[in-house]
Amino acid sequence: MPGGPLIEVADDGQGIPADELALAASRHATSKLVLSDDLFHIRTLGFRGEALASIGSVSQMTITSRVESAKEGARLRVNGGISERVEKVGAPVGTVVRVENLFYNVPARLKFLKTDVTERRAIDSLVTRYALAYPTVRFKVTDGKQVTLQTAGDGDRRAILAALYGVDVAKQMLEVMAAEEGMTLSGFISPVSLTRSNRREITFFINGRWVQEISLNSALLQAYHTLLMVGRYPLTALFLDMAPEDVDVNVHPTKAEVRFRSQDKVFSFVQRSARKALLAYTPVPAVSPQLWGRRAVPSQPREVGIDWSIGHDEQLSVDSDQLSVGSEQSSVDGGKLPIANYQPAFSTGVPLLRLIGQIGATYLVAEGPDGLYLIDQHAAHERVLFEKLMAQHESKTIPSQSLLAPEIVTLPPQAAKALTGQLPFLNHFGFEVEEFGANTFQVRAMPVLFSGGDPAAALRALVEDFEEDESPLQAEVEARLAARVCKRLAVKAGQALTSEEQRSLLNDLEACQSPRTCPHGRPTMIHLTVDMLERQFGRRGAR
Repeated sequence: MPGGPLIEVADDGQGIPADELALAASRHATSKLVLSDDLFHIRTLGFRGEALASIGSVSQMTITSRVESAKEGARLRVNGGISERVEKVGAPVGTVVRVENLFYNVPARLKFLKTDVTERRAIDSLVTRYALAYPTVRFKVTDGKQVTLQTAGDGDRRAILAALYGVDVAKQMLEVMAAEEGMTLSGFISPVSLTRSNRREITFFINGRWVQEISLNSALLQAYHTLLMVGRYPLTALFLDMAPEDVDVNVHPTKAEVRFRSQDKVFSFVQRSARKALLAYTPVPAVSPQLWGRRAVPSQPREVGIDWSIGHDEQLSVDSDQLSVGSEQSSVDGGKLPIANYQPAFSTGVPLLRLIGQIGATYLVAEGPDGLYLIDQHAAHERVLFEKLMAQHESKTIPSQSLLAPEIVTLPPQAAKALTGQLPFLNHFGFEVEEFGANTFQVRAMPVLFSGGDPAAALRALVEDFEEDESPLQAEVEARLAARVCKRLAVKAGQALTSEEQRSLLNDLEACQSPRTCPHGRPTMIHLTVDMLERQFGRRGAR
């Protein structure tokens, strides 16, 4: 268990001869370097020979190993850097390294270890990435209770993607294969329809080593330029192979950052290769003929994924000729309100509005007694869903609706652990979610408020934005989770709404207690006053 009693790593490789076991725990003894020039031709993951010695100096480490030619294995114990005598034991071919009581002799370092859950997620994140980089190696990860990752080792990277993200995601991934001037780039990138809210799923390997290089991330994002919404990022696993002398991996203690001899050439190669794959596999979206010219309003409201009538109180319906100027507009603080404090400390209501229509399949246009209002339909619907869900939460009456067929969702190991800790809150909000195997969950019911929404999107919304060190107050946890789910299930920009849906959304927004911002603080509307319009058209001089 990370940060606790035991961390164990086992392999079925060649093993270590018994007479070399003590040497393996000595500093620099396992160095891969023979000549000083080897520093500029590094192809191995490690080369200094300090790993085992460093681990043994701050833990109680046991190394057990056997080579194929030996009839018995050997075991070496190292306590706080002091090695004991090598003893003979029975063991299979390969090596097992057990690390117990990590940092037991360095209390100042021990107190900075994070929680077991956080440390496990870090391990899962590292191993899953290397499982993608070395598909011919079979990986198996357990946390003492269940298997969190297991790969076949058959060389099929797409099968590993399916194990990590689910079959549907693996099928959508686009393969990248490019070569140019001694460099090759292979792996997978996601289409523009498959994105994440952060950069954590952008993975780059250089000559088999996982790196976190800003220039490579920038090159990849440049390939998606104008294709993704702001704040959305692709899911990628790319492997760059190049001459070792053209890249320096010895610039950071963790070797996570690198320096290129010709950075511009590498940047251009990655950007063009990823862009070419996107253009080759991503079809050009077809524009519906209904978007051209005037289209008739359908007799039946069209399904858009959300039942607008559910939880909708009766609203006052007014004609444009009867619109009264009864409410005075109040100022809005430009700061970002805490999510949990969705009850405003001051009046932020809006006057009764008359719907004019929708523009760009993204914004609603409405007329008020004091000017024109432009309303972001996604942010507005996000606010409506959030306040309805929190109101039901306070009254402890969140109705749920069983799905006709349970939805199966597969997540990466680190995301699955994050979601497991949030299941009680999720079930409290009307979801019925249960674990369904390793890193897999089954959604059996959803809140009635989200009827027609995507259960898989709701689950992924909970873990995409989850910060590793995020520790909100207990009173804020439920509101944060509710805000994430509402953000994912709200109507999206570019989604055409019928007149009935537009009017229902506008009425619901008017009834909200904080209608001017979404739960994350983004404005839901822009107000253009009559005075501002008159000055823009030259009907009134500047004051």
